[in-house]
Amino acid sequence: MAKLTKEDLVETIVKVADCSKKCATDCLNAILNDITKGLKAGKDVVLTGFGTFKVSKRKARSGRNPQTGATIKIPAKKVPKFKAGKALKDAVK
Repeated sequence: MAKLTKEDLVETIVKVADCSKKCATDCLNAILNDITKGLKAGKDVVLTGFGTFKVSKRKARSGRNPQTGATIKIPAKKVPKFKAGKALKDAVK
């Protein structure tokens, strides 16, 4: 299955914005850093038409070590989640 990589996104920015590769890389990194900072601060990141990034809390739970079969405690943690917007859902159909 083919992938769309960060490098592919940089190349698209270079073509569309008619800028240097360094400029495109800096722009993409700035966007990704702001999304990360927002999520770390507990904020939702809403990209209208594309989707919403949120932080979800997972409760502590017990699990099983598949090698030994021993029961282990899995601590509570926060995980990033993404919910696609209507425009993205419609584009993928």
